Amino acid sequence: MNAPDPTVHTDPSDRAARQSAVVAALSRVLPAHALLWRREDTVPYECDGLTAYREQPLVVALPETEAQVAALLQACHRLQVPVVARGAGTGLSGGALPHKLGVTLSLAKFNRILQLDPVARTATVQCGVRNLAISEAAAPFGLYYAPDPSSQIACTIGGNVAENSGGVHCLKYGLTLHNVQRVKGYTVEGEAVEFGGLALDAAGLDLLAVVIGSEGMLAVTTEVTVKLVPEPLTARCIMASFGDIRRAGDAVAAVIAAGIIPAGLEMMDKPMTAAVEDFVHAGYDLSAAAILLCESDGTPEEVTEEIGRMLDVLTGAGATRLEVSKDEAQRLRFWSGRKNAFPASGRISPDYMCMDSTIPRKRLADILLAIQQMEIKHDLRCCNVFHAGDGNLHPLILFDANDADQLHRAEAFGADILEASVEMGGTVTGEHGVGVEKLSSMCVQFSPEERTQMELLKRAFDPVGLLNPGKVIPTLQRCAEYGKMHVKKGLLPFPELERF
Repeated sequence: MNAPDPTVHTDPSDRAARQSAVVAALSRVLPAHALLWRREDTVPYECDGLTAYREQPLVVALPETEAQVAALLQACHRLQVPVVARGAGTGLSGGALPHKLGVTLSLAKFNRILQLDPVARTATVQCGVRNLAISEAAAPFGLYYAPDPSSQIACTIGGNVAENSGGVHCLKYGLTLHNVQRVKGYTVEGEAVEFGGLALDAAGLDLLAVVIGSEGMLAVTTEVTVKLVPEPLTARCIMASFGDIRRAGDAVAAVIAAGIIPAGLEMMDKPMTAAVEDFVHAGYDLSAAAILLCESDGTPEEVTEEIGRMLDVLTGAGATRLEVSKDEAQRLRFWSGRKNAFPASGRISPDYMCMDSTIPRKRLADILLAIQQMEIKHDLRCCNVFHAGDGNLHPLILFDANDADQLHRAEAFGADILEASVEMGGTVTGEHGVGVEKLSSMCVQFSPEERTQMELLKRAFDPVGLLNPGKVIPTLQRCAEYGKMHVKKGLLPFPELERF
């Protein structure tokens, strides 16, 4: 079961006429400077951080008020025009990929912090406020916003809500879902809607967890109230080196098994540390097969005790070198390397495809060894960096998008990683979302019945399927074709594919 495509009866040759109709309708509710439709103006919006897939939107709208957002949605709903909401465009799964016959709704101008309450420890912000800007505003009160994606200097809170973003400290402090109290926005019909509330509990059905991570398919977010937490009195980070991948993976499981929940627990393999060290000079051990970054924060006494316990566990797990940050500057250098993994990869390859899956912590070594074999199979390099503490992988497949064969092999490589993750007991996404990138992989993880339930939820909010259509939930045809491809290859790794 899939939502009807609102453009299914539209002849693409009528694009110009359709564009004129949409521009005329939106010109009645938006000022002229808030509408873009000429190709040279819409090119910057043709993709998000997943640059392998591009599409020109029919129109780009940049409203400045909530009234304009509501009026825009009402106009598009009357015309049955698809709408794709867009934040900073830092997403990595094609979630903000435009619809060629739809409107890209940029919320970049919604960038004000509306209220910061240090007593309640909350901040109410517009959706276009940058993640890091919240912490900067809260710093004078000794508070900060805990989720810290690597793109936090640029990514917006609205996008974080759409993808349920995490970050290097999500192991201890949680994902976006755990740090948001309220989300306000508009339905596809332009009706104001609110999820959650300012109190600890909200009346009615708890739909906050439904909208967080819904990838812009259920409503357009315009305002978010986030929780703030006190800045720790101190923090120290261990850089632990390991001579082989398996020992490093087992060390992650050993830390958690010891009852320790670090503030951060990240892992990078040798190719990744080499790329990063050349870029930011973080002081990483380039001789190691893998390194772990293990952070403790809290009071000085708590940190000293926890660092000691982690050093004992890591030594017992076979660490070949252990270095504890001597001061705040060195701690930040350790993390600067991890947070610059993506741009560092961009320096050594024309393009990269950043995958995002999760696996049980005990299978970390297994998946990394499997990826090494996939590098040989697809004749492409891969650098690995991930949130080891919660098993969230971020393999970066290096390729050249100008070479069609390399792009095809990169896509196949990524699909293999996702399938292997599911086979090992994991999921096809952790925090980057499904978007368009993982549509086929959804066929592997979820049964037709489960996908039907997802579609029914989508229809409850968006009956016609106008909000971000063609994303997240694969069609029956796509899954059938994906199943046949596996049959043709003689591969049936998952029971569901046997149905096709």
